[in-house]
Amino acid sequence: MAGSTHKVTNQPPPLTGHDVFTTDRALVAAVERHVTPDCLDEVVGELAALGRASGAAQVQEWGAQANENPPRLRTHDRYGHRVDEVEFHPAWHRLLGKGVSAGLTAAWNRPAGHVRRAAAFLVWTQVDAGNLCPLSMTHAAVPALRTEPELAREWEPRLTSMIYEREPRPAHRKAGVLFGMAMTEKQGGSDVRANTTTATPLAEEATYALTGHKWFCSAPMSDGFLVLAQAPEGLTCFLLPRVLEDGSRNTFRIQRLKDKLGNRSNASAEVEFDGTWARRVGEEGRGVRTIIEMVTATRLDCVLGSAGLMRQAVAQAIHHCTHREAFGAKLVDKPLMRAVLADLAVESEAATTLALRLAAAYDDGGEQERAFLRIAVPAAKYWVTKRCAPLVVEAAECLGGNGYVEDSGLPRLIRESPLNSIWEGAGNVQALDVLRALQREPLAFNAYLQEVGRSRGADHRLDAAIKDLLTDLADLDGIEARARRLTERLALVLQGSLLVRFAPPEVADAFCASRLGGDAGATFGTLPSTLDLTSVVNRARPLVRP
Repeated sequence: MAGSTHKVTNQPPPLTGHDVFTTDRALVAAVERHVTPDCLDEVVGELAALGRASGAAQVQEWGAQANENPPRLRTHDRYGHRVDEVEFHPAWHRLLGKGVSAGLTAAWNRPAGHVRRAAAFLVWTQVDAGNLCPLSMTHAAVPALRTEPELAREWEPRLTSMIYEREPRPAHRKAGVLFGMAMTEKQGGSDVRANTTTATPLAEEATYALTGHKWFCSAPMSDGFLVLAQAPEGLTCFLLPRVLEDGSRNTFRIQRLKDKLGNRSNASAEVEFDGTWARRVGEEGRGVRTIIEMVTATRLDCVLGSAGLMRQAVAQAIHHCTHREAFGAKLVDKPLMRAVLADLAVESEAATTLALRLAAAYDDGGEQERAFLRIAVPAAKYWVTKRCAPLVVEAAECLGGNGYVEDSGLPRLIRESPLNSIWEGAGNVQALDVLRALQREPLAFNAYLQEVGRSRGADHRLDAAIKDLLTDLADLDGIEARARRLTERLALVLQGSLLVRFAPPEVADAFCASRLGGDAGATFGTLPSTLDLTSVVNRARPLVRP
């Protein structure tokens, strides 16, 4: 019998058994702000149920199991037939099924659909971010398919279904389907106009045979994919079903799965097409214009995903420091640690507030809001996703050596944290997209100015930042080289304007002083000491049910 040399003391309890949604005060406030009273109780109840599930020990264990058992490629069955299937751990299917049933693909036809989905996306990311990829692709496929009303009538009810069916069958025999996307190729990357995959017209109207490759195919186990290929009139968007109507497999050869830094539970693949049947979506030669709404929707999900990772990292850090003692007091009560935690909490709340504001613009759907999204989405995608990695690393440091150990969960967050900055267009792509909107779409910048203008006069640092931004935009010399700096300022001013209007004064004050007023250093934890940092930390603290 092994002896015991000591008792385990001064270790925090696991952060489980709590409502991930309800204890996130910034997220709850955003939902209450953007959802109309007639359906607010329904939305909050739905999100609270998902929040309790997300914080449950069993569901958290599913996330760990899915991450620890990454998908495997099975190219052939036992008889030698080509099947090109991806096999997942059972925990992955449990998570994905829960995400579908929670409405993460059902935003387009529900009251306050995008806000309630955005909040759910942010919450569910905190279990395991890997299963969010197919949910994001499926959700984002809807606006692209709406360019073809006939296709939309056929596919949209399946895409927005809250039923998960994993078996590979013809789509018309399934109550719910998932979609992936295949745009980039080896030689082009983000420059999709350099794609070489060809689309040859077939006898049946609007049908084609595709031949070529895709360097990145998201969610290769899906029922269908939106794909770009070169048709006779130029780059065109296509719908590629995984299984054809007669039950036979479409030619969809998975060459290998990517061995990624993070996002381990999710499959990303290289695929080959060889006479693969596909249906045209939109006009020939208008592929980018057709698929751009899908890209915009997935970029918003990148913002939401990063906000979710940031929130989980901050919650873990504050929870640890609330229970851990050092040098005679709780870590959370130490002035220097409190400064770090407060700074992280401010960054997290700014990301959440901005992400939900963008989702609310989708729900509004008016011309003004669509114009606002044209600048706000790429600016937010650029800035929020780039702030994720340094925040998560700093949060891990709050746990000391424990934060560097896999059991803490922080290393998984660290590996995941750069992903959303890279996927769906890396930083330069977003910054250049912002420039195009500024130069070609005056309605977009006017909508942005009206949004931030609602906060003018509320904080002198915000007012000065808006003035400096306008000065920067008046000087167009060498503007491309300044695109990152300009995009960063656009995002910061927008975040500041939202926090001044909606956040508690201590949060808005800390953001404006440090992010807009320059009263901070280059790392987290350098906020002005005169601020009410205790209130900032208390607002961000997760509460565990007794």
